[in-house]
Formats: sequence, structure tokens, C-alpha cells
Amino acid sequence: MLTVSKHARTAFAALAMASLPAAAQAQTVEPPEQVYVRYSGSVLILKVADISLSAGFNDGVYSAGATFQSGGLLRWFDDTNIEATTNGYRQPDALHPYRYEHINHASDKGRVVGIDFENNVAMPDVQPPFGSMGEPPASDADRTGALDPISTLLSLMTALPTDENGVCEGRLPVFDGKARYDLRLNNLGLDEVRTRAWTGDAIRCQAFIEPISGYDPGDRPDEEETNRPVTIWLAPVDGVHVPVRFRAQTRIGAITIQATQLYAGDATQ
Repeated sequence: MLTVSKHARTAFAALAMASLPAAAQAQTVEPPEQVYVRYSGSVLILKVADISLSAGFNDGVYSAGATFQSGGLLRWFDDTNIEATTNGYRQPDALHPYRYEHINHASDKGRVVGIDFENNVAMPDVQPPFGSMGEPPASDADRTGALDPISTLLSLMTALPTDENGVCEGRLPVFDGKARYDLRLNNLGLDEVRTRAWTGDAIRCQAFIEPISGYDPGDRPDEEETNRPVTIWLAPVDGVHVPVRFRAQTRIGAITIQATQLYAGDATQ
């Protein structure tokens, strides 16, 4: 049942979610100084998760924090309370992280999963170390150019492709401290969406997870799972595209994650 929580976390942070790190592929827009979104996840009417994202952009740098806490039905399968942070630089072509880390406060291991970004290579810094880094583990070549899950989401919000494809196209490299995977994106056009935080037309974006390396036997998504996309609705808010809804099929049903609070604007507000 670990797959359930991985799909929910991916829907929030990794799809989750997507970056365009190469200068030839994207240019960034000027984001608001602060973005804050709070989400609630459910299966039908049963609540399964509380999620938040807070990001700040200022003077060529960015920082962000995110939380994911399982609750209700999902807690029967996987008790999760993740806190994650990332920091990096903003350049004309993309966001470039220099440090990411997360910890699951619900785990008795107290493990901090960190990533340093040296010469465009995502380098894991995990304390205490995992017993295994996967079979095979993610190589330096695999991790070159990959972003952490939060920076990936922020890049999706702030980046615009320079070609005719529009937002939500292409293949995007992600590294979470152990697993290395691509997100293959498919833009389905505009769709009307209604949430407690936002109502209007949003880009409907499909993200297919394609595992590369860093998975232990039994954890690697199978063909059925990789053929089920996570769908994200990206709302235009203050010049950026903010995810206001995620939806993913899991073994316990369709999980829907929707924005309940949304702010984008001046950091003093």
C-alpha cells in the first residue's frame, strides 16, 4: 500500500508537477514575491491528506517549504507527516536549487533526506543513510540536470516554454533523494475548475511517471501504475500557473487534492 502515499505525494510535489531546466527550453516569468497554497485531499468524501506550499521569490533567489500529512482513511495504510524545504537561485532560464531536504516526522528513524546540487548534479545527502539506494542506484549521469520535487513544482508555476507547445509539455527529470524518474507531460487544454480557493479556466495537465533508477525491488512502479497519469489543473494567478487541483487513481480509489486557500502577491501581506 506504499504506492498510495507515493501517488498522493507525487501529485503534490513531483508532478508532480514540472520544471523546464534547460535554457534552450524555457524562460521564467517574474513571479509574485510570495505564493501560499493550502490543499485538502480526499477519496470520495473521506479526507486523506492535508498539504501546504509556501514559496518566496526575491533578488535572484527563492526558498520554499511544503508539508504533507496523511489523515483519515490514508493513515490506515501509511502514516506520513513530511516537512520539506528547498533553496536556490533564480536565473533567466530557470530555477537552480542548491539545497533540498525533507523529513518524515511520523517515522521513528528520524531520517533527513537531503540533496545538494553541485555542478548541475543532484547529490544525495541522507542521514542516517538508506540501507539501499535502489537496484540500480541513480548514477551521476542519471542525476545530472534533475531537480528536487519542490523546485520542479515551482518551475512549472514560473516557467514558460519558448516554443509553440505551451505550458505542460515535454519530459522532466526529478530526483527525490533516492528515486530518479521523469515526468512526461501532456497538455489537454483549458478546463473549467471550481475549488474553495479558485474558480475559472485552468490548464489541464497530465503527468506520467516514468521510473529511471533508485528503486528497490517491489517499489518500482509497474506498467499499470505508469500508465495512470496524475492530472493537474494549473490556474493563471498573478502571472504564474498555480496548481489548484490534482487527481490520481490509486488502489484505494481516485484521490483528489484541491486548493482550499490561495495567496499570490506581495510578501508583506
